[in-house]
Amino acid sequence: MSEIGSPREPEPAPETEPRPAVPTARGAEESGAAVAPLHLSPLLPRRQNPWLIVEVDGSAAGHRALVWALREAARREATVVAVLGLDDPEGDPLEGSSRVLLRARLAAHDRLEAQVLRAIAETGVHGRTRTAVLDRPVFEALSAATRGADLVVVGVHGKTLLRQAVPRPLTRRVARGA
Repeated sequence: MSEIGSPREPEPAPETEPRPAVPTARGAEESGAAVAPLHLSPLLPRRQNPWLIVEVDGSAAGHRALVWALREAARREATVVAVLGLDDPEGDPLEGSSRVLLRARLAAHDRLEAQVLRAIAETGVHGRTRTAVLDRPVFEALSAATRGADLVVVGVHGKTLLRQAVPRPLTRRVARGA
């Protein structure tokens, strides 16, 4: 017989349910292939941009260090944290809550902001700075970590030990045939 239907026979109705683009488990069992979920490897986050901590004490050397850090931050897409360390008040350690110390902290922060603005005007680097007025012991702990001391940072999510990387041994290059 011919495959062409007669004009009197109605055409078959189209399927009311669309077929899935991905074969189902029943369809795979029928075809003999096993279906397994597709596992993708997790995307690794991009490394966080570096932070440059600069002690700004009002001296010319502190200003030069801040200007260098701003230029380096623009080159590395980093953030500069300009820090001013306040010395502890003499006497009782509980005096830290007095209004005099709060005024001194605010005045120190204003001086720090002015020095940062001056360095920004000199370099033209915008949007890469933060300022912080720290107590002297906090800044000394950070500085000691840069000189090889262990620094353990304890937070609500756990603790982290910060150590300097082990320096590479100096190797001499020897020319071939020497």
